Amino acid sequence: MPPEMDWSAPWLSGWRARGEGLQHAWRTGAPLPGLLSEVGAAQGLSVRFVSQAALPEGQAYEQFIFEQGQVPTRENLHDFFNGLCWLRYPQTKQQLNRLQGAEIARQGVQSTRGPLRDALTLFDENAALLQAPEPLWQALLAREWQRLFLDLRPLWAQARLELFGHALLEKLVQPYKGITAHVYAVPVPLGLDGDAAWDAWLANSLSADGLRHKPFTPLPVLGVPGWWPENAHAAFYADASVFRPRRAPA
Repeated sequence: MPPEMDWSAPWLSGWRARGEGLQHAWRTGAPLPGLLSEVGAAQGLSVRFVSQAALPEGQAYEQFIFEQGQVPTRENLHDFFNGLCWLRYPQTKQQLNRLQGAEIARQGVQSTRGPLRDALTLFDENAALLQAPEPLWQALLAREWQRLFLDLRPLWAQARLELFGHALLEKLVQPYKGITAHVYAVPVPLGLDGDAAWDAWLANSLSADGLRHKPFTPLPVLGVPGWWPENAHAAFYADASVFRPRRAPA
């Protein structure tokens, strides 16, 4: 049976409207691909969800989605969150898959993914999106953790962090201090509001050339003010094994 989840967790606030009811139905024994497909069809999603057994042996997962418009789905939390992401950010997920499919068509399926497919996978699995005042962005990119989380703490009331990566969301079902997101290093425009607007903006911003350079910066997510009780104390951020300083240039 799928595990229980704390839908009151702050990192799930944007996922709760779709996810809580789906998880409840899933816990009663309904197959996950069918549940996701039903919701997806109601909102006009361009793909449907199928059992993992539908993926032919030897075919790349991304290539199958690109060619068939079907998402192989296992009965686990990882694929549950992947399905939710398709429902919440359909244009972005379609664009990520389109870029994967084009790269597979260009390069074939190699023993290693290559820079672009690596970046696409990293985005899909572990990305986060940040809308925030410029001083927070400056401190984040510099990895000035004390400034980011303590000196500028009041500014977080004007910020919004959304987790996109489904592996990242899966990890946070059992949270621990070291969980780190790869924040997409392109600021979400201030004033942009609502899932549909974020989705359209994000899908339009993703390109093969931009992603090859891995435009990410790390963020230990439980350091976000209000996301974890222990971070109310300055000592929480003194752990250099989690809040690592930027390396000096070689």
